[in-house]
Amino acid sequence: MNILHIASLLVVLAGAFGAVNYLFLKLPSAIGILIVALAASFGLMVVDAFLPALGLADEIRGGVRGIEFDEALLEGMLGLLLFAGALHVKVADLKREWLLVLLMATLGVGLSTAIAGLGFAWITGTPLLVALVFGALISPTDPVAVLGVLRKASLPRTLETKIAGESLFNDGVGYVVFLVLVGIAFPTGDAHGEGLGGAAELFVREAFGGAALGAALGWLTYRIMRRIDDPPLEVLITLALAFGGYQLAVWLHVSAPIMAVVAGLLIGDVGTKYGMSEETRAHVDTFWTLIDEILNAVLFLLIGVEVFAVAFEASYVVAGLAAIALHLLARFVAVVVPVVVLKPFTGFEDGITRIMTWGGLKGGISVALVLSLPDMEWKPLMLTCTYFVVLFSIIVQGLTVGRLATRVGAAPTMV
Repeated sequence: MNILHIASLLVVLAGAFGAVNYLFLKLPSAIGILIVALAASFGLMVVDAFLPALGLADEIRGGVRGIEFDEALLEGMLGLLLFAGALHVKVADLKREWLLVLLMATLGVGLSTAIAGLGFAWITGTPLLVALVFGALISPTDPVAVLGVLRKASLPRTLETKIAGESLFNDGVGYVVFLVLVGIAFPTGDAHGEGLGGAAELFVREAFGGAALGAALGWLTYRIMRRIDDPPLEVLITLALAFGGYQLAVWLHVSAPIMAVVAGLLIGDVGTKYGMSEETRAHVDTFWTLIDEILNAVLFLLIGVEVFAVAFEASYVVAGLAAIALHLLARFVAVVVPVVVLKPFTGFEDGITRIMTWGGLKGGISVALVLSLPDMEWKPLMLTCTYFVVLFSIIVQGLTVGRLATRVGAAPTMV
């Protein structure tokens, strides 16, 4: 199948599974699509087990691997999803929470990577450097999943800003940490530097270069939009910024996720205030909301069908269950340490540690990162463990974090 056939099939399936969820399950859209896709995938596996002559599983597995999930997300959908998410986070709100966001996106990611990596090495016997790569790829909270949950929970604005801001920057920094560790662990594969010096240089170039590029492109786009009053054209310009800026960042070897977040924040704040008419703001908001919802649906569908690429050996399943506990421990430490450090200087909402720990959802980014690793003996195990963590995170944590927020007093109602 060519790319048009694949895209058409994914959209059709996302629409069909979304309709099944709406009519019968009535779960949040993206999570419902994921569950229906999983059910359909397991159903096909059962049919294949009883009728192996049909070769259904092998054929579908070949098709799933042909989609190249990691490239589709990391070099395609991710830029649009991050840009869309950042558009709705106000810079003024983020400034008030910047210190916690900064600590959780740096210190928190580092602690989570170390704890998850060391724990994974101890549980599975994986070499330490390879285990730290696993720790890095399950440390980023997925802003796609997190922001989707925030829409369904009535959280105080300050807490919502903390969670949204942390998830957006945590993702970008986590991706850079992953690249650094991959460069050290696999120096003859996708290496980006030699030793600690090369790793430090890579981190600085990726993180700060991505932020600088996002600010420059966002500012240039804003200045152009100030001179134009044509809503469809201005929507097209924002799309060009998200698409073109992301690809330019990849070409320049700076962090494309951080570029997308910074550019989205600038357009969503300064651009909407001073560069758009009321009509243009409505067009831009509607367009990017639709893009976000459609890509969310397709992404969660892809996560559901990726089950065909997962190995379900008994030892892998046990390791996957242990990885879930490891992910929760690492996330708890990544939240509690920055909160404890800042508590003498600022106040926090009731239950912030519990809510941000349970609300630190993992998603398609972790799956894409593990699939992007070079082939090696530990990759199937890492993929299975990552998949277990992502499914638990999205389905169990995603469906209960709103109720947790209500119970601890941070959210008065659910919507």
